[in-house]
Amino acid sequence: MKKVTFKQQLLMELGVTLALYLFFQSLMSLGIINSYWRGIVITICINVVLTVSLNITSGFLGELALGHAGFMAAGAYISAVFSKSIALIPSVEFPLALLIGGLFAMFLGYLVSIPTLRLRGDYLAIITLAFGEIVRNVLLNIKLTGGAGGYSSIPKYTTFTWTFFIAAACVLLSKSLINSRQGRAIISIREDEIAAEASGINTNYYKKLAFIFSSFFAGVAGALYAHYMGFLQPAYFNLDKSIEILVMCVLGGMGNIMGSIISASILTILPEALRQIADYRMLVYAIVLIVMMLVKYAPQFEGLLNIFKPKKEEEA
Repeated sequence: MKKVTFKQQLLMELGVTLALYLFFQSLMSLGIINSYWRGIVITICINVVLTVSLNITSGFLGELALGHAGFMAAGAYISAVFSKSIALIPSVEFPLALLIGGLFAMFLGYLVSIPTLRLRGDYLAIITLAFGEIVRNVLLNIKLTGGAGGYSSIPKYTTFTWTFFIAAACVLLSKSLINSRQGRAIISIREDEIAAEASGINTNYYKKLAFIFSSFFAGVAGALYAHYMGFLQPAYFNLDKSIEILVMCVLGGMGNIMGSIISASILTILPEALRQIADYRMLVYAIVLIVMMLVKYAPQFEGLLNIFKPKKEEEA
């Protein structure tokens, strides 16, 4: 069987992406997907960007990061301030706001990566967690952005088309990075950092590369969120938000981009689908989440599950 080239695979992926966009756009135009569910689809696309970008750091690089909401907040606020301060036509203003949000978050990601990526495991998780809390507390005390009261009157430029194609770009660029020479170097660090260094791989460089790539798209996702909601509040970008993104990443599979897309979609739709049982919604959500994790990682739980099985009597 003839091997599919990279160019052919890229063309197929672009074709599938375009077909999927036309499918959803048709459903929205016909009213099958109403304005409420259109908002859910937009939220799914934003969460896909967040989950896939975090997977580069936590899945492929193998470093546990708990400050993704901080990068999202930085991108959201800087892009919102830009949009309210600069009067340009929306077709120019919005792309610039997205780019500025992504670049500012990437800059912060670079600064954070300098000291933190010398650490590993729990230490890195604690430092990135602290970064996220620092960003949130700084925003709480900045009068320009409304402080704890929130930042309002942000132009609502975010549409399904923008979120869909940015999510698609994030996925395609992430796959391209991972399948490249740089991506193989990043994965080798996850597998065995000492062996990677012994092979001549500049581990600090590739750690920074993964970190700034991840933070850039987190900033873009924040900018999309800001221009979709039209209102920002620092309390939204707390530790719970970082944990929510990490749960989506873990549930989909660390180092699995398609799994990240599926888990982000399911965990965004599930709370909305359970609104009819509002009193028990979060309880059912938690139970479903636990069951999904047990099913996905069943081999790791075999020993635990065997406790509940009756022991067979020994043959005489």
